[in-house]
Amino acid sequence: MARQQRVVIVGGGVIGLLTAFNLAADVEQVTLLDRNTVGQESSWAGGGIVSPLYPWRYTPAVTALAHWSQDFYPRLAERLFASTGVDPEVHTTGLYWLDLDDEAEALAWAEREGRPLSAVDISSVESRVPVLGHGFSRAIYMKDVANVRNPRLVKSLKAALLAMPNVTIHEQCEVQGFILDGTTIKGVDTAQGPMLGDEVVLAAGAWSGELLKILNLELPVEPVKGQMILYKCSSDFLSCMVLAKGRYAIPRRDGHILIGSTLEHEGFDKTPTESALESLKASAVELIPALADAQPVAHWAGLRPGSPEGIPYIGRLPGFEGLWLNCGHYRNGLVLAPASCQLFADLLLERSPIIDPAPYTPHGRV
Repeated sequence: MARQQRVVIVGGGVIGLLTAFNLAADVEQVTLLDRNTVGQESSWAGGGIVSPLYPWRYTPAVTALAHWSQDFYPRLAERLFASTGVDPEVHTTGLYWLDLDDEAEALAWAEREGRPLSAVDISSVESRVPVLGHGFSRAIYMKDVANVRNPRLVKSLKAALLAMPNVTIHEQCEVQGFILDGTTIKGVDTAQGPMLGDEVVLAAGAWSGELLKILNLELPVEPVKGQMILYKCSSDFLSCMVLAKGRYAIPRRDGHILIGSTLEHEGFDKTPTESALESLKASAVELIPALADAQPVAHWAGLRPGSPEGIPYIGRLPGFEGLWLNCGHYRNGLVLAPASCQLFADLLLERSPIIDPAPYTPHGRV
């Protein structure tokens, strides 16, 4: 029996979409709002590796969410594909890290966490990835790392939500303020009029901090620009993901190769730049020399929701009844989404949480 709760979710990226998806069966009504079109910001722009780039460099809080999500992603993709006909293309290729400075720490972390990461001989990498550039001397490998085709994940989640009778999606619907009764949030004011709810969830990515300023709250979430380029090769050109010097190559099933990404503090400016294009092309050629003869077919930028240590805010916001956060995932929104949104649903619906929610609580952090 669904609870008599109306939930308004502000932000239609993967976090907002999956939050809606996880709540819809258990509440009366879900209203999802996005200032543009759903999933067109950070969710669309990212690479979609289902792992933090350097998982051993993160806090246990990020690791806990990442492990749960990595193990859950294939089931989520199958469920979405079966119900919508849109395949998010969770593509398990494995990932090679090359010439790491902290290889010993990575291997110690893997042993401690029970993850299948191990040192491999560089000659075995060269035989499996014949297009790899020469000059690399060391490698570690994790076999079960996947990537998800994030634009297709967004499309699949949107289709699943549109099929649910108690879910409404409002696009081009910018939030202009909060509807308050004392310190209780009753909904939000938007360009399309008031949207009322018993619970309001901020899942607005890099814009979440700006929205909370309306309530005179300071949330340390800021936009961090990232630029990427895309090549089109044959489907068997690159067999797995490779990462060196902070840059990566991600193969899609159809032969598209993503190269990313920059890390820039430029406010809300997401204009692609010529300097980033040249830097990314140089990284592409260093990783895969054959790309020197290819031209990128696309170049774009997105804004990550930067947060301290990359630990998201998940839970009720103190001081205002009915206001919740699920935001601040920094570089790992796609990686952490399944666990974050399941944990969020557990908290809002007062179920036993999948993992300890304490590290993510907004209380004492906002």
